This record gives sequence, structure tokens and C-alpha cells, in this order.
Amino acid sequence: MRSTPEARMDPGRRQPRAWKARALAELTAARARLLRMLEGLPEDALTRQHSPLMSPLVWDVAHVANYEEQWLLRRLGAPALTDAAFDALYDAFRHPRASRSQLPLLTPERAFAYAARVREASLEWLHAAPEDSDEPLLRDGFVFGMVAQHEQQHLETLAATLQLMTSHVYRPAERPRPRPARAAQYEVLIPGGPVHLGSDAPWAYDNERPAHPVDVAPFLLDSHPVTNGDYLVFVESGGYADARWWEPKGFEWMRAQGLRHPLFWQPQTGGTWLRRRFGQVEPLPYDEPVQHVCWYEADAYARWAGKRLPTEAEWEKAATGSDGQPRTYPWGEAPPTAAHATLGGDTWGPSPVGSHPEGVSSDGVWGLLGDVWEWTASTFHGYPGFSAFPYREYSEVFFGPEYRVLRGGAWASAPVAVRNSFRNWDYPIRRHLFAGFRCARDMR
Repeated sequence: MRSTPEARMDPGRRQPRAWKARALAELTAARARLLRMLEGLPEDALTRQHSPLMSPLVWDVAHVANYEEQWLLRRLGAPALTDAAFDALYDAFRHPRASRSQLPLLTPERAFAYAARVREASLEWLHAAPEDSDEPLLRDGFVFGMVAQHEQQHLETLAATLQLMTSHVYRPAERPRPRPARAAQYEVLIPGGPVHLGSDAPWAYDNERPAHPVDVAPFLLDSHPVTNGDYLVFVESGGYADARWWEPKGFEWMRAQGLRHPLFWQPQTGGTWLRRRFGQVEPLPYDEPVQHVCWYEADAYARWAGKRLPTEAEWEKAATGSDGQPRTYPWGEAPPTAAHATLGGDTWGPSPVGSHPEGVSSDGVWGLLGDVWEWTASTFHGYPGFSAFPYREYSEVFFGPEYRVLRGGAWASAPVAVRNSFRNWDYPIRRHLFAGFRCARDMR
């Protein structure tokens, strides 16, 4: 590995900066979660293609390690552990998910061993890395944060794959979720004015940059995400059969798919409903945010309710607060804890609405981070002055009207990868995501 200027450092600066401690903690947390999630799964479960929408689980294991090797080792001057042919095997753009099970992938044993070898080398580099650098990848530890976030984002993808599995029963050990008294849904007035859209924070992605002011007109926003109980009224009132509520393309797609309710819901005789969650069939909890609905379903419900989906600028205005002061999280700058939001994946499901009073925004909006991703009305585009960094394939190649933006993170999202400015995106037909929504309404 390339030597660093550690020996030339001022003795008074030998204590590592906060970014080094944070990078170590985040990389360690991501890897511990990966091993915890997949521990005990048989080889067939790890190598099988469980859905054409998702990779074999073992592909993701080697992919996150290869990404780490490319960015934390080779790009920073360390010797290569693999070659270009290996990179191509785990290139997400070269091989569609539906075909990855046909590739000559590493066996689970070899994939986990490769990931461990890469991580050992990465931590050696982290220890020796200069605390200050003019290199953009190293400034404030950006590349370490990028790799930690990338791994956690793939762990959310693994959770979605585990939910889709039907050939194996996956029953995780769950951290208990709070069960508050039922929370009433109401509308919160979000005053108009400027919002500091985006972020220039050290670990923010390129699509969050540059931070810039945007004026937002006053609007009303639901205090909580739409719940299963709320959405059930739409289902049982014939919402899926009424074209009035649907964007025409979405209605045509929905009818062609024969959809009548959210993914994983199961209607029963007598008017009761169940849902399948990680191999378990259980009563539908009316007080949890609805999840596994696509953008078309969210948009249709909002129209049926006489409302609409918020734009992402409106969503971020609500998360930031009407006083216009930039905040990393709806509650301020304190890092997320279990008291603020349901995050990190260990609950294996969202909490009921009203569970986190410490996470309420300054305007009184609940649950903006965690539990479920929230679809917005916005399509995915770069902000004015956008510049791809460190590679176009993270954001820029997805810009366009075919993708819709989601905000806020889900129960399966890691705290390192959620903040007011974080932008997720996907096709409007995607239902396997841990995605829900809340409604907005124009002031009249």
C-alpha cells in the first residue's frame, strides 16, 4: 500500500479527526449487519435467483466488496486484489439483475472470504490515510463514507430480496417496535418561503449538490404517512377499478397486471386482511404506514383523497422547517437514534405512526425519516450546477422523466444513508421497495 505523510504530521495532530472514527464505525456497522442478515442461510438460498427484479444474494456480497476494492484500495494506490474481468462480473451496468444467476459467480464461501480480505486491507488504509488532503476523494473522508453508504444501500436491497423469497422461509430475529396509542391524521400548514434544498455536507452524494435556495408556496402536508388502515378504505371502495383516480399509463399498467391491492396483502373471506412479511403471514396492522406500493398507487390514492403527492422541494421544506434554517434531520443535528426514527433494519418492519415524538419536525410533521420511503411528485433530475462525482453512473445516467424521487428512508435504511437532503429514485411501477407516501394539498 502507498505510504502516507503520517510521519510528517505535526505531533499535536496525531489524534484522528472525527471523520476517521466515523468511517471506522460505519464500515464496521455495515459489515456486521451484512453477516447478521445472511447468517444461517443455506447455499441454495444465497445463490438462487429469487426474483428477476433482484440479484442472487451472493452477487451482492461480492459486488459490495469489489466496489470497496475499486474505490478504497485501487483508487487510493493500493495493489489490486482482482482484475478487470472480475470487475466486469460484478458490474451492475454490464449485467442486468435477471441474468446474474447465470454468471460464474464466486461461491458463498469465496465471496465472504473476498469481502473479509478487502475489508482488512481497507481498514489498514483508513488507519494510515492522511487526515487532511486536497484529493477530492479523501477530503473529510468522502470515499469512506461513499463506500459505507453503498454497502448499507445494498443491505436494504438484500432485505427486499429476502422479503421476495418464496423457496425459503426467512424469519429474522426482530428488535421490538414501539406500539403507541393510535395517532390521528391531520394536516400541517407548511408556510411558504425559501428552502435550502440539497446539501454540501462532506458525505453528501453528487445528486444532493450543490445546495441552493428554492422558494416554495404555502401548502398543507399530512402529519403522518398514509397507513394500511387508510389505504384499505381506498382498496375496499373500489379504488383499483376506477380510472378517475389513476394516471392513464398507470391505470393501463395496473389493469394489465391484475392488481387489486398492495404487494404482499392477502384478502380473506369475511373482509379480513393478512400480509406476508419475511415468511410469516400475519394480520394486516392498520396503524403502520402502508408499504410496497408503487408511485402509481400512491398517486391514485392521493387523487381519490382529494389531495396530491408533495414535490421533493415541498418534502424537504417540511423536513427542514418553516424557519428556513438548514437542518440535517427534521429534529436538528443530533444523529438518528431509535428514539427519533425506525431505521437500521433490525425491526424488520415499520413502526406504527406516532411512534417517535423526538423525531417530529419543527412544524409538527411526524415520521419524515425512517419507516417507509415516501414517493414524491418529482421526477429525478440534477440540481442547477450539478457535477457528477466521482462517477456518472451513480446519479447522472438516471436523470430523466422515467424515474420518480423518493425521500426519507425506510426501516431498512441505515442512519448513515438518511438525511433531509438524501434523494432516492426508482421507476413508478416498483412495488417491492419499502415505500409508502404521505399526501399534500394546495392552500385555497
